[in-house]
Amino acid sequence: MAKKATNNNSPARKAKAGKQKSFEETLWDSANKLRGSVEPSEYKHVVLSLIFLKFASDEFEERMQELIDEGQGDYVDMVEFYTMKNVFYLPEEARWSFIKKHAKQNDIAVKIDTALFTVEKNNKALKGALPDNYFSRLGLDVSKLAALIDTINNINTLADKSQDIVGRVYEYFLSKFALAEGKGKGEFYTPKSIVDLIAEMIEPYKGKIYDPCCGSGGMFVQSMKFVENHQGNKKDISIYGQEYTGATYKLAKMNLAIRGIAANLGEVAANTFSRDQHKDLKADYIMANPPFNQKDWRASDELTDDSRWSGYEVPPTGNANYGWILHIASKLSENGVAGFILANGALSGDNTEKEIRKKMIENHLVEAVTILPRNMFYTTDISVTLWILNKNKKARTVEHLPARGAQAGGDLSRHYRDREGEVLFMDLRQIGEPFEKKYTQFPDEHIQEIAKTYHTWQQTIADTEYENVPEYCYSANIDEIRAKDYSLVPSKYIEFVNRDENIDFDEKMAGLQAEFTDLLKAEENSKNELLNVFRELGYEIKL
Repeated sequence: MAKKATNNNSPARKAKAGKQKSFEETLWDSANKLRGSVEPSEYKHVVLSLIFLKFASDEFEERMQELIDEGQGDYVDMVEFYTMKNVFYLPEEARWSFIKKHAKQNDIAVKIDTALFTVEKNNKALKGALPDNYFSRLGLDVSKLAALIDTINNINTLADKSQDIVGRVYEYFLSKFALAEGKGKGEFYTPKSIVDLIAEMIEPYKGKIYDPCCGSGGMFVQSMKFVENHQGNKKDISIYGQEYTGATYKLAKMNLAIRGIAANLGEVAANTFSRDQHKDLKADYIMANPPFNQKDWRASDELTDDSRWSGYEVPPTGNANYGWILHIASKLSENGVAGFILANGALSGDNTEKEIRKKMIENHLVEAVTILPRNMFYTTDISVTLWILNKNKKARTVEHLPARGAQAGGDLSRHYRDREGEVLFMDLRQIGEPFEKKYTQFPDEHIQEIAKTYHTWQQTIADTEYENVPEYCYSANIDEIRAKDYSLVPSKYIEFVNRDENIDFDEKMAGLQAEFTDLLKAEENSKNELLNVFRELGYEIKL
């Protein structure tokens, strides 16, 4: 079982606090000077676009010098000699040296917009990725913009080829922007530790990866890192995604382009439900963080005959949670597996949602349900759920898992245990560590322990057998789930040793709701009686 939450005032944390600021933090401080004249939701595009230009220019200059050193100086202005090395070709007006030279001029915003437009025009992979006339429209203070350019100029993006320097900056800034935007915003970013957990659980080694609401592309970035960390081949992975918001769609394309990750995110930003740009896709892995409890996602007469809910009831119009679940399920390949985040309410909804959930359970599609701690997201403090769907729970081979196959002594003929009629429930609410004062994250050791529990339950090749652990995990068979009326609330199955194990959470909450209602009524009656006493004494109390 993973470790419990750590002390926020630990010696290690204090030591870290005394360290010199990282270059990411220094850059953030410089970027933060734009605050006031530009909203955080706007200036993220300013900062990330400039970082992109610096990185692209550094790579271009390096490749150009390489051509000169090889005696091919005649080809330094030929696009093909750059694209063959996955380097973006930059005309002079799009190079960082040009931007830096004119940084203090009044028309610097126009020059940056021109540079971004020129880069996109000359590189097909960037189509639709870069902001259009963005800097000119913002009316930024020239001195503040020049100061930011100076700070970014100090980043040597190619200093250490073994380190993803620009990726680090992007990851840091995306998380900081999500924090800065606060509740109701920041949907473009899923916290890294949650993405890492999903990747470690579903293990996207080989095949097609899909995210139907991809935000800034974090799921894809971490998937590629997972492959690298487990000695896989990134060429074995194909990426597909879709994003509804235009600005976030551009962020995703830029985020992936800066890391050299090829992806099909659709021709334009579009609604996944009404304009599915990957209709025929069957994905081997799906990773997603859909909007929670999305209202009015379709009109009552829309999508009623959609093939995505074939065999199931049509998801209700008032909440998109089951629309997302069935969309994801419909995109799974024959052996596909999905890991996605939803609000906890989807675990026990009644009526149509219950009927859909019942059929999914009876179809052996639901493999694991995991409750996450509160305060993991920047946009909500509620506890949420990680769902794992597996299209082939009965026999998921390990042929595509080289690292795990090696652990099994090279015997790749071994198969996962038949868990077809079972669901693994996990409760992680007492796990994790604090960060940014009020948020929770999973450190790497917790992620590895959680994933180990899941894989030990799932497979036969582990060194130790799976066991139910009170307050942490429980493997429920389908008869138990039927007896609980197809509820997927983990607390209905996991043993809690410090309280009555027969407690029904929903029933308890209904009782508390009734008690609270009675208390409010009693308070109102007491207030009215007191007002009547004053009236009888000839005094009028105005509230």
